[in-house]
Amino acid sequence: MSSKITTYENVTLITLQNVPANISYIAGVFTKIAEMGIDVDMISISPSQSTTTSVSFTISDDDLIKTISFTSGLEDGSVKPVVSSANCKISVDDDGMVGCPGFAAKVFSAVAESQTEIRLVTTSETQISILVTREDFDAAYNAVKAAVIN
Repeated sequence: MSSKITTYENVTLITLQNVPANISYIAGVFTKIAEMGIDVDMISISPSQSTTTSVSFTISDDDLIKTISFTSGLEDGSVKPVVSSANCKISVDDDGMVGCPGFAAKVFSAVAESQTEIRLVTTSETQISILVTREDFDAAYNAVKAAVIN
């Protein structure tokens, strides 16, 4: 396997709590964010809890004020944004992940051994992206690199 690791700094994690569990509503939120010229990267939607759910996504720290000014007014204030800025994203890309059980376990175990908290995870067939605090970045990056780079 030939893994490539890419890193990004100055990433804000926003989790919207009490979001209506309606994909049309969620699509409308992301449409409005896109219309404001804000690039959304990682997205994770929790399973619904009856009529509501939580939606987490990342943006650039530079777009925080614009995004919060919009999300704070959702559903007349009943949607609660929880914000964490100054994070870093570590992405591992490897076409060899397809049909390779245990690759995610290797990445998560490496991060666990570095005693780093993962804030958010997104995956595809060939990519694992993790969000960590800037404080934990060096330890997490070095651990992931040692685990996946041959």
